[in-house]
Amino acid sequence: MELTKSSCEGFLESLASKAPAPGGGGAAALVGAAGVALGNMVGSLTVGKKKYAAVEADLRTLNARAEALRRRLEALVQADAEAFLPLAAAYGLPKETPEQQAHKAAVLEQALDGACAVPLEIMEACCEGIALAQEYAAKGSALAVSDAGCAALFCKAALQASGLNVSINTKLMADRAHAEALNARADALLAQYVPLADTLYEKMATQLRGEV
Repeated sequence: MELTKSSCEGFLESLASKAPAPGGGGAAALVGAAGVALGNMVGSLTVGKKKYAAVEADLRTLNARAEALRRRLEALVQADAEAFLPLAAAYGLPKETPEQQAHKAAVLEQALDGACAVPLEIMEACCEGIALAQEYAAKGSALAVSDAGCAALFCKAALQASGLNVSINTKLMADRAHAEALNARADALLAQYVPLADTLYEKMATQLRGEV
């Protein structure tokens, strides 16, 4: 069964078990999907209200983008689990002879690269989720603005968690130039979008507390 087809209880039980997947990457994708869904909720609550008629077309566009992004993140929950399988198999290869050692090293390097690809994609999706949350906060119903803030924070947490999943794989790569290139991609996403989420949170927290 696909992981996102299981119940919330079933997913969490699997996550808490000694099974190799789901793990941090899949959990991050799910948290990101929840964040995007929260933003989508803000749009859904706002569409159709006369007070927001001027931005209704924008919100409908945002909702379509959010739905597609949520489904992408849902698919990445499963993709992360599947990406771990070649890595687990590579670790189990024999290494008694020089030939076996060379083969294992080559297979492991390829598997590590594959294991980085999914968390990097999760990071990119979560960055888009943060950008969507900002737009929902600016255009959505004032009654649901806190949910837009929660959306940004969920996506931020998922973004940072996925960054850790990139790092744990690049750390083991023999090709250090490639590893550093992957790290640089992850770092660039973190540097741009974590501050955006933090700024939205601070602005929203101040507004909701009536300090401005």
